[in-house]
Amino acid sequence: MKWSSSKIVPWLAVATAQQARSHSIFTTLFVDEVSQGDGTCVRMNPSPEHCTDPIPDLASKDMACGIGGGTPVAFTCPAAAGSKLTFQWRLWANAEKPGVIDKSHMGPCAIYAKHLDSMDTGTAAGDGWIKLWHEGYDSASGKWCTEKLIDNEGLLSINLPAGLTAGNWLFRPELLALQNVAQNDPQFYVGCAQVFVESSVTEPLDVPAKYKVSIPGHVEQGHPSTTFDVWNPKFPYTMPGPDVFVVPAPPATASSGGRGATSNSTPVMKQSAGQIPAKAISKNANWVGFEVPSFTNEDGCWKATENCWQQCEACYADAPVTGNANCQVFEEKCTGLNAACEAGNFRGPKNAGAKLQSADPAPPEWFPPAVNEGAGTGGGASDGGDDGEEGNDDDEENAVVVTPPAAAVTVTVTVTAHASRATGSA
Repeated sequence: MKWSSSKIVPWLAVATAQQARSHSIFTTLFVDEVSQGDGTCVRMNPSPEHCTDPIPDLASKDMACGIGGGTPVAFTCPAAAGSKLTFQWRLWANAEKPGVIDKSHMGPCAIYAKHLDSMDTGTAAGDGWIKLWHEGYDSASGKWCTEKLIDNEGLLSINLPAGLTAGNWLFRPELLALQNVAQNDPQFYVGCAQVFVESSVTEPLDVPAKYKVSIPGHVEQGHPSTTFDVWNPKFPYTMPGPDVFVVPAPPATASSGGRGATSNSTPVMKQSAGQIPAKAISKNANWVGFEVPSFTNEDGCWKATENCWQQCEACYADAPVTGNANCQVFEEKCTGLNAACEAGNFRGPKNAGAKLQSADPAPPEWFPPAVNEGAGTGGGASDGGDDGEEGNDDDEENAVVVTPPAAAVTVTVTVTAHASRATGSA
């Protein structure tokens, strides 16, 4: 009895295909500058040919978390309130080639968030979204937010406000490219990260109506933010969506494990679902592989090999557009088991339980500061020059934003991942 990967090779060729007319896609979440793994905890377009395309219909549910973003992924990454989340944008989903977004794709950026009672049953589309930060055109640097994103090699970071309610959150980075508005083609690029905010803050946020928004619905075709001519600009630029909501600081008795947290005895709510299993020896995006059963005879050896190949096939089938590099690593393990059985080595597996080396791309050597760094307890700076420390200004129209302060120059977000899809033996 011999097992091989022949039946999964055709799928491999399809899964690694990348379309030539790439735009941009949010692929990777970092928590406190630690990668959670390519595709891990991230909802993204599953199509290799169209994953970097913009959302074609501003009224569609795809505006919430992208095409396919209504379906939760297996993992939800944990992050303490106050942690730094970094979102990585790429021109090529699997990092086959470098790049962030074409330099012609000029426009604003934003970061939204939505609290869900359950990651499995909660809906991305609809009411409940708040905007934590945005930036349009910075007259001081003469650059749009997307141009700064390119300068920062696709990294957009934000510090989680300490006052966020504990539990499941979707964090949604948004880019708007305005190079084709003459053709009535504003291009929105969005994705969502599943994050469990670990905190002792349990009360729901008290968000005034003007800061709450439904997605889709936060921007419509023909809104001034979608018709601005970046090739012949006439400022000021009107930002899409609602005003930035500055999350109030938590009570002095509340505590989170993140930076700037106060020390007290209030219990911190911890994640209870969606974590990566401790026994997993390999992870590719939102799939995990486990060690094969131990064996001491020929029959057991081949059964263990079969178990390995079945897990490997599931890995390739589950791999998102960020690639299947770690499936290939797991495949090498299966090939080794196959060879051992053929050679009559019927005791194993060798190095049982050892974690397999990750094949994810090397993490960045440098991370830009959070866009709301130094903004106190607020959610981040707005394009109007208000850093959020004094709260939201009801008299100031968020739309008429021209240049952001220096604090909004960089966009980076970091998140920690813990979640899983068990397809092998635990």
